[in-house]
Amino acid sequence: MSVSSDPSAACAVQIVSLGSEDDDHAFNLNEEALTAVLNKAPSNRKVSVISCVGAFRSGKSFLLSNFLRYLRYYEVDEKTGDVKSRDEGGEKWYTTGGKLSENDRFEWRGGSERHTTGIWIWSHPFTLRGANGELLSVYVVDTQGLFDNETTMSLTASIFGLSTLLSSYSIYNVAKQISEDSLQHLALFSEYGRTASDLGGDGDKKAEKTKPFQKLEFLVRDWQNFEVEDPSTEDDFAEMEASMNSYIQSVIADRDAVDLKETREQIATCFEKVDAFLLPHPGLEVTKKKYDGDPAKVDPTFMALLDRYCGKVFSSELEPKRINGRYLTAPELCEYIKAYAAIFSSGKDFPAATTLLAATAAASNNNAKRISVEKYKSEMDNLAGPNVQVYHQPEELSRHHNATRDASLTLFDSIATFGSSAPIMQAKAEVKSSVEEAYEVYVSLNSSRNPLAGFETYVLPCIVAVSSYILRTIVDLSCTSWSQTCKASSDVLGQVTSVILLFLLIVAATKAKLISARFNQVKSALMVMAPPTSDKKNS
Repeated sequence: MSVSSDPSAACAVQIVSLGSEDDDHAFNLNEEALTAVLNKAPSNRKVSVISCVGAFRSGKSFLLSNFLRYLRYYEVDEKTGDVKSRDEGGEKWYTTGGKLSENDRFEWRGGSERHTTGIWIWSHPFTLRGANGELLSVYVVDTQGLFDNETTMSLTASIFGLSTLLSSYSIYNVAKQISEDSLQHLALFSEYGRTASDLGGDGDKKAEKTKPFQKLEFLVRDWQNFEVEDPSTEDDFAEMEASMNSYIQSVIADRDAVDLKETREQIATCFEKVDAFLLPHPGLEVTKKKYDGDPAKVDPTFMALLDRYCGKVFSSELEPKRINGRYLTAPELCEYIKAYAAIFSSGKDFPAATTLLAATAAASNNNAKRISVEKYKSEMDNLAGPNVQVYHQPEELSRHHNATRDASLTLFDSIATFGSSAPIMQAKAEVKSSVEEAYEVYVSLNSSRNPLAGFETYVLPCIVAVSSYILRTIVDLSCTSWSQTCKASSDVLGQVTSVILLFLLIVAATKAKLISARFNQVKSALMVMAPPTSDKKNS
């Protein structure tokens, strides 16, 4: 699959589809598409994943499509580091660009039937500045609507679960209010995450207990209880924001009833931060099948509050995706998604907590292996890689190898900290094996650059050339009369000498740079060993 790096040519890509010939509930990961999309982000840059889940026909795709419009407007330019926004003269992101065409958004349609199936990701990662001003690659993810008439509860929990596992910022889209059903559905999966987190580590190497998920935000749609109507003014928005904070605190406040209390405890145990944002109805035009994405047809209060919400989600406080205390790059995230998708391969049964643990540990170990081996190869490439032409003494190469290997193993230990010891030690042994195999290649490359390598091959031609020259000189001096035989013998010996000398000159030319580099190394060593001139004068 080919995915363009041009944001204007980007599109929604399905990375998880549902169902197969043998299993109607199967999760099918499109690994090629996932890898192509994640490869668009710089491999060493942290990634943030914004996802939206919720009931079907609740406006998730419409919301995320407006996220895309906002991100195109405020994305940071990779070359200059400046924001690309064109909001001169007080223009807003939603007042420019006109309608959202089918190529500019996640697909949606009005009506009562579900439209999005599986899990989709926007193919272009947006560059934003997160905490401390560091650049982040931001991905936007859309999911199939939950609780429709065709999807079982097990499959629904699996969709919710996989989406939450891959996200750093999870938006739970609900209609009109946060009902107790919404909280219980959320807690259903959250409990698995909490249990898996508690299982981390074994023996005295118990993994540090952290909340498995980062940010959860309830986005309440069609909210009807605002006392003010102009979020564009600071005073009115401050009042609206106070209403939002008051509402979410009342929802997640402790309860006396055991089941209600446990539901809230599970959510609090699993998410580092729980928040809420309230949006009014966008207007009847948006709900019609013929709605074309024109923001001018959306209720102005809705758009003004949506502008505030986008600013909140994509603020400078936006965090990268973190698993087991480590912020992830795109290649690392890809490894985790593949591991999680495998355990959700059948949506009939939600995976056990121990299975989630094993998948997380395996992905962590695989990432640790890849990163540590890449570090070793990068350091060794600088000294003796394919593009290096300088020959190094075997002792110097060995010392560099040992130091680089130890640093890479230390890096491995800092990453592979989740799960039981046995798989970690096995992964570490594989790193050592890969490093030693790579070292043999570097030794071979370095040996091929030795200017004196194979010198014995040239000894015989040199002897023949010298002998031919001497014999020719004797022939030329000993012949009393310049007979045809003497002339022919002299010519043959001269040609032999010339051919061999030409061969040696060609070989010397190919080795000239290596010989010069070697000479400079010897010269530098002699200068270091020689006493300084000032010392000689003083003595």
